Amino acid sequence: MLIRLMSGEFMKIKRKGFWAFVFLGPIGVVALQMVNYGVRKDYLLQQSDDNWMYYIVNVNAFTPLALVLGIVILTSLMASVEDETKVWKQLLALPVTKKSVYISKFSVLAILLVVSSTLLFVFTFAYGSVLELGTDIPVRALLEYSYFPLLAALPVLALHLWITTVSKKQGVAVSLGIIGTLLTYMAYILPDWMIWKWPSLMNEANDPLMNVYLGLGVGIVIYLVGMLDFMRRDVK
Repeated sequence: MLIRLMSGEFMKIKRKGFWAFVFLGPIGVVALQMVNYGVRKDYLLQQSDDNWMYYIVNVNAFTPLALVLGIVILTSLMASVEDETKVWKQLLALPVTKKSVYISKFSVLAILLVVSSTLLFVFTFAYGSVLELGTDIPVRALLEYSYFPLLAALPVLALHLWITTVSKKQGVAVSLGIIGTLLTYMAYILPDWMIWKWPSLMNEANDPLMNVYLGLGVGIVIYLVGMLDFMRRDVK
């Protein structure tokens, strides 16, 4: 049943621009570095002995912002699809549980973000190869900086899905999204406990894995609380 619900979700978002945002996020992040290195490549190559890592860190400087903004847009679009088509009551009139509906929506959003992170890995590697940064390619670092921000951002995803599914006013989710995006932009001055800082992989301990573990743990908690709240509410 869950697979059928997820298939239905993918059908509903097929022509709603979801996939465009999935591609635009990683393309935009790498495109910024194309401009950066295109204008001052020689200067940037002089800033570090490890050209690949310096390039990857530069890409990652914009990844959290694009990721959080993408989460806000995708969750809002998913809620708008349901509101426009007015299929909430019809959907829940079927022999499916609210729990299954909630899980399917979260799963579809997670899959879209995993695809986006994979594209970020591919585009980052491709442009780094074009720049001829060296033959010693740090594949592990490429993977970490492509997927760790997503794992650390799970609380943001869970929170926005919760709000967009239970709130009758999408302005609440949009307002929170704007605030969250601004906080992500200012991650370097935020305290380590704020969830919008975690996708940046920055913390006082200088340990990116700490943000990943916090993201997974807190993300699961917020996801479960949101699902339980959705299950006990009347359909909006």
